[in-house]
Order: sequence, then C-alpha cells, then structure tokens
Amino acid sequence: MATKEVSTRKKISQFFWRSWAIQDSWNYERQMNMGFMYGIAPTLDRCYPNADTDPKQLERKKEAYRRHMAFYNCTPQTSAFVLGLSASMEEELAEDPNAFDPDTVNAVKTSLMGPLSGIGDSFFQGTIRVIAFGLGVSLAKQGSFLGPILAMVISIIPSVLVTWFAAKLGYEGGRGFLQKMQSGDLMDRVMYVCGIVGLMAIGGMVATLIGATAPATFAGGAVKIQKLLDSIMPQMIPLALTGAMYWLVKKNVKSGWILAICIFGGILLSVLGVLA
Repeated sequence: MATKEVSTRKKISQFFWRSWAIQDSWNYERQMNMGFMYGIAPTLDRCYPNADTDPKQLERKKEAYRRHMAFYNCTPQTSAFVLGLSASMEEELAEDPNAFDPDTVNAVKTSLMGPLSGIGDSFFQGTIRVIAFGLGVSLAKQGSFLGPILAMVISIIPSVLVTWFAAKLGYEGGRGFLQKMQSGDLMDRVMYVCGIVGLMAIGGMVATLIGATAPATFAGGAVKIQKLLDSIMPQMIPLALTGAMYWLVKKNVKSGWILAICIFGGILLSVLGVLA
C-alpha cells in the first residue's frame, strides 16, 4: 500500500514536539493513551491516505486507531523513542499487512514502558531536576535573578536532547529492528519476551498501586486477617479486586459503571470494616 511521502526529519520533528503533549489528556483509566494517540495520528493518516474512499483502508485505519488507544504510561522524554519505533512498525504494517502480527505493536510498547519509565524518571526527576533547582535556589537565596533562569536552562537542555535523539533512534532504528525480527523465528521470541515483560509490569502495578487491606482482627487483636492473607499470598486482595475489574471489562461493562462500583463499593466496604 502506498503511503504519503514525508521527510524523515519532519517525522522525527512530529514525534519530538508531540511527545511534549503526551500528558495533556492524562486519564485514570488508560493514563497517557490519548496523548500517545495524538503523537502517532499523523503517521496513521499518512499510512492510509485513501481511507475516505477505500473501505479496506478505512477499516485498517480504524483498527490502528483502536490499537493505540490501549493503556500507555511512560516518561514523556523517553516516549519519543516508543513513538518512533511504533510509527516504523505501523508503516511496515501499512505496506505489508502480513509482515507481522499487529498485536506485536502494543506488545513492544508495553515491554518498553517499564524500563524507559525507570530510566527516564530517575534521570529527569531524580537527578536533573534536583541538580538544576538546587543550583537555582542557591543563587536565588543570594538575590540573583539568574537562579530560576539557570534552573530552567539546566532542566530543559537535557530534555530537548534526549527527546530529539530518542525519536530519531526509535524511528530510524525501527526499520532495522523490524527486518531482524522478520528473519527466522525472532518475531515469535520477541512476542514471547514482550508478553512476559508486560505481565511483570502489570503485576507490579497491581501490587504497588492498589492499596486495599483487610483491617479485621480476632481473638482480641491477636489474629490479624491481613497478616494471615499475606502469609498465604502477599497482595491477595489487590489481585482479587483487579481480577474482578478484568472480569467486568470482559463482560463489556462500561468504564463509567466500573468507576462507580470502585468508588461506592470501596466506601461501603470501608464503612463496614471489610476493607481499608
């Protein structure tokens, strides 16, 4: 399928600028998915230029849009790499729909979210910001107007450089990456590894982000239900609640109802002393 021709530099520039807006539509259900969709939308539009007149192109474009509305959460600066790589994969799919399984795109995205977030947050939030504003505050306390300016400059320069070269590396390196994946059984192995990493990331999120415990005690406080549950399997309640939400999603229950169940169910179970 012929795609609309655009220079590589312009594509990288789109990934660069749009990654800065990736948190503008942040939501509690799928977090940065709408921002990621905004970042990759120009690529999808180029891949299917005749979607308005060709029903097959229109259906494949809709499928691509739905694919990138899945859960996504990653440091904005390093997200440029994921945008570039995903764009190269989408272009390959547009040229040859049988090149690889479309689910590979989201599998690769999921496997990259955790490592790139860990690196990005540690570098930008835990290192650069501390150094930049430490120096800025020191100058500001001495009455220098250069304090806030220096803090912003030190913060911005690494962010700009990392975002640009991450987008460049993701897109330009993505082509070679795909060619290697399509040789032999490498694609199957990548899918297998991505699946494991994705499950580990989701499992870690369940254990750390869902803070539900059983406060009940028996025998004058000597027997604590939560301690007993942890001895059987740590974080059992968060896992059970996540399983229940997953079951509701599979039953096509709307997200609004699921949110209402979480809010009002959590209040009720808290008042009754079942959960804390």
